[in-house]
Amino acid sequence: MDAILCQKLTKKFGDFTALDGLDLAVEKNRVFGFLGPNGAGKTTAVRMLTGLSQPTSGKAYVSGEEVTPRNLSLRSKIGFLPDVPAFYGWMTGREFMLFSGELHKLSPRENNLRADELLELVDLSEAGKRRVGGYSRGMKQRLGIAQALVNKPEVLFMDEPTSALDPMGRRDVLNLIVRLSGDTTVFMSTHILSDVERVCDRVAIINEGKLITSASVEELKRKYSTSAFEIQFEEEPTPILTQLLKMPYIKTAEVRTEGEVRVLYVQASDLAKAKTEIPGVIAQSGLTLTHYELTTPSIEMYLSSL
Repeated sequence: MDAILCQKLTKKFGDFTALDGLDLAVEKNRVFGFLGPNGAGKTTAVRMLTGLSQPTSGKAYVSGEEVTPRNLSLRSKIGFLPDVPAFYGWMTGREFMLFSGELHKLSPRENNLRADELLELVDLSEAGKRRVGGYSRGMKQRLGIAQALVNKPEVLFMDEPTSALDPMGRRDVLNLIVRLSGDTTVFMSTHILSDVERVCDRVAIINEGKLITSASVEELKRKYSTSAFEIQFEEEPTPILTQLLKMPYIKTAEVRTEGEVRVLYVQASDLAKAKTEIPGVIAQSGLTLTHYELTTPSIEMYLSSL
């Protein structure tokens, strides 16, 4: 049984179709990335999968339960972290966790044990004694994850969990997601490609409400299998283009402007020969080399090829 199953899931707002016939299956105990640009329909899908919004048509199942507004048993099986989790700032972190446990009807003993266990999991044991109003954004996000895990959910939904965090906060949240994998199905909607590559087993890509593809991260990389040489010089790189393009195995060679830097990108059909011969061409050009790197395929490259 899949942890999540969508069948022709559709949501319309008047004449606007926010989600258009989504068919999707997510296996148990995976970290699943739901990827797309802002406005692609990610949050709309998450709201329907968590029962916060009703579909216009189609069906969704989570942990074997059909998602409907009246299905109260489903709520005990899922956790949800919204993009901006809300707290009572006057509560301490531990008081908020105990409050959340009471909402889930945990016994006093179980509630205390669960609060301490989860605060330790998200590295907030000491901070749990302080008021939430004084927490950083990253600390609040980690507390939100702890709150979403109070009921030991089978499926955890996370809507843009790292989008507003600084690099340290993002690292902490992503490390926590990795620790959860294997015990809980994590469904993470995001527009941050590097996060998906770092923590997700599989990914679905949507745009304008429509599913583009669903595959493993490695499968997506293989679809865009051409690596590229990224080369920078102190001088303008255009003069070397003509010589590179005469080589029969060079597929493309172009100069792109990135900020104030001009970067030469070269793709080759015979990578081994390119690795051997391109350095010689560079040496003969007389240009002053400042950067030379063979970049590997990424999801971002795949997206740009769609």
